[in-house]
Amino acid sequence: MAPQPQSDALRGSIELLVLRTLASGARHGWGIGQRIQDISSGVLEVNQGSLYPALQRMEQRGLISSEWRTTENNRRARYYQLTATGERALESEMASWRGFVAAMELVLSTP
Repeated sequence: MAPQPQSDALRGSIELLVLRTLASGARHGWGIGQRIQDISSGVLEVNQGSLYPALQRMEQRGLISSEWRTTENNRRARYYQLTATGERALESEMASWRGFVAAMELVLSTP
């Protein structure tokens, strides 16, 4: 059985996951959550109740922008995309995350 991520760890990473997902192009909210789940082989499941407030916060901070479009299923949905500020934040957050992971690995691999 694969370990399930703790909700606190996932909640603290949602913005980074969203930024990284949007780096490949605009997506609607459900599509963002689905892409994260697909890429992580189902390990990371972003709760819609956490995702949409995060998207609103990120838009207010200028990391992403949004617009209404029609989906491939002919429904209206809000599509989100990275802004220039969001691209810079993604680079910074990825560097920070990688440093954190390297430090954790040092601690975990030390007897």
